[in-house]
Amino acid sequence: MNTLTMLGTGSALVTRCYNTCFAISTPGATLLTDAGGGNGILCQLRKAGMHPDGIDFMFLTHAHTDHIMGAVWLVRTAASSLRGGRRHAPLRIFGHGRALGVLREMCMLLLSGSDRAVLDRAVSLCEVADGDVVTAGQTSLLCFDIGSTKEKQFGYRATLPGGSTLVCLGDEPFNEHNRPQAEGADWLMSEAFCLYADRERYRPYEKHHSTALEAGRTAASLRARNLIVYHTEDDSLATRKERYGAEARTEYGGNVVVPDDLETIFL
Repeated sequence: MNTLTMLGTGSALVTRCYNTCFAISTPGATLLTDAGGGNGILCQLRKAGMHPDGIDFMFLTHAHTDHIMGAVWLVRTAASSLRGGRRHAPLRIFGHGRALGVLREMCMLLLSGSDRAVLDRAVSLCEVADGDVVTAGQTSLLCFDIGSTKEKQFGYRATLPGGSTLVCLGDEPFNEHNRPQAEGADWLMSEAFCLYADRERYRPYEKHHSTALEAGRTAASLRARNLIVYHTEDDSLATRKERYGAEARTEYGGNVVVPDDLETIFL
C-alpha cells in the first residue's frame, strides 16, 4: 500500500500549522519531501506515528528556510542514531547542488563536533540534475528544474510501486516548460497560497505563488486524475478544505484533496 502523509501544509510564515512537507510511504521505504522550518519536524513525525530513523530517503526541493531548516534536525538525528547504533544505513538526501550545499554548510556550522565527525557516514548527499532519474526504494523519481527565478528549485515525477504516478511541482506556479514531466499524473501536488477571492489581501503573485483557482486550472490543463492543494496561508484553517476545494473545482472536474496537517492520503 502506498500512502502520502502531509506532515505540514502551510506556507513560510504560518504559526497555526506546520510548513509544507510530506512523507510518501511504500512497501519497504519512506521518502520525505522537505522538512519544514525547524525541529517541529520531529514533533510532526511523532504525531504521525513515524520515527526519524524510519526515514530512508529525503528529497530537498530548495533552500528556503521553511523547507530546509528542518533537514538540519534530521541530519542531527541521523548522526546521533548512527553513533548510538540505531541507524545502520545513511539517510540519502536527493537535491540539486545549491540546496545540498546550503544544507551541508548549515550542518557544519551548527552541529556538534561529534555529529560532524560522522556526518558523511550518517547522511549521503546525492546531487541530482534536471532530467535525472533516481530511485528511493521501489519508487522512481524523475527530477526536474521548475525554472524558478526566485530560488533554484526542483520538483519530481514519482512512479510508485504498482505504477501510479505523483508529481510534485514545488511551491511555485506551474511552469509550462515542465509539461512533459507533469502531464497525465495520477496525483498532482500544487501549491495554492490563498484563494483567488482573497488575492488582494494576500498578494500571492508578488510572492511567486498562485491561488486555488489556478491550481484547479493547472490540474485540468495537465489532465491530472487527482489534485492535492497545499502550501497555504493559515488564517482560514477552519474553512480551508471547503473553500479551497470549491474554488479549485470551478476550473477542475477531478478529485480535489485539501489536506490538513497529519492527514494521510491513500495513493
